[in-house]
Amino acid sequence: MAVIEVNNLTKDYDHGRGIYDVSFEVNKGETLGFLGPNGAGKSTTMRHLMGFAAAQKGSAKILGMESRKEYAKILAHVGYLPGEVALPEGLNGTGFINMMQGLRKAKDQGRLEKLLDIFSIDLQQNVKRMSIGEKRKLAVVAAFMNDPDILLLDEPTSGLDPVMQEKFIEFIKEEKKRGKTILLSSHIFAEVEALCDRIAIIKEGKIVSVVEAAEVKHGLRKIVEITFNWKNDYHKFLLEKFEFESTDEEQNKVNIIMEDADINRFLDIIVNYNIASFVENPVTLEEYFMHFYKNDRKFGGVTNGKSNKYQ
Repeated sequence: MAVIEVNNLTKDYDHGRGIYDVSFEVNKGETLGFLGPNGAGKSTTMRHLMGFAAAQKGSAKILGMESRKEYAKILAHVGYLPGEVALPEGLNGTGFINMMQGLRKAKDQGRLEKLLDIFSIDLQQNVKRMSIGEKRKLAVVAAFMNDPDILLLDEPTSGLDPVMQEKFIEFIKEEKKRGKTILLSSHIFAEVEALCDRIAIIKEGKIVSVVEAAEVKHGLRKIVEITFNWKNDYHKFLLEKFEFESTDEEQNKVNIIMEDADINRFLDIIVNYNIASFVENPVTLEEYFMHFYKNDRKFGGVTNGKSNKYQ
């Protein structure tokens, strides 16, 4: 059953900014990773799901309710962690928590104390003087303290130190075991791999791929490197219906992305070619992601097989 539904969602801010015909679903108890760099459209999609923005086309629904029209009803079921945390001035941590308890009708003091213990926040500090990491932790507590069934987490570990990032990941794993439905946007590969059941890759406001996390974790997708003895075989193979990750005419070499289901078809075809070698390598999430981004100048190109932005 789909708890979160996004269908052909479009919001064009001009100059190539926005989201375009974005569609995906998150089923009950599932965690979907929304993977892409800053500016790809992750936060825009989240804001539409929260009802903060009106789409030009398409729809965003939670529990079958239109996000824009039934925001108040939806909010009772959703914990939202925004990508940019803006806290009201004039309050310390305790004041902010008390305010959010009233707004969210969060009465479980035991739940609150558990969260404060996990994330170690100094509630006496004025929120204006808090570091980015402290503000992020406070926002995490606010999002989770009423124990919502649905979580929209936009770059949740941004600003957290490595120790706290690990604590957050372990905490989310426990929430998953409790059956929470989660949409998690991120540009951190390890975070997405550790937490997500499926992964949607977004580029320039469009979803370019949705992949099962198990395919990445267990190597069901592979890059097969093939080197041909003859130039004419190399050129002929380029006409075959495979997904090419890279080509090298000088060395008569191609890399194709292949799933286990394609292996028999590959073997039937490759016997007709004179090849020097072929090697199978499991595809990491980062390698699969870079297949869509590595030639993108806006993204920053690739250095040693990695995006500059992600180093």
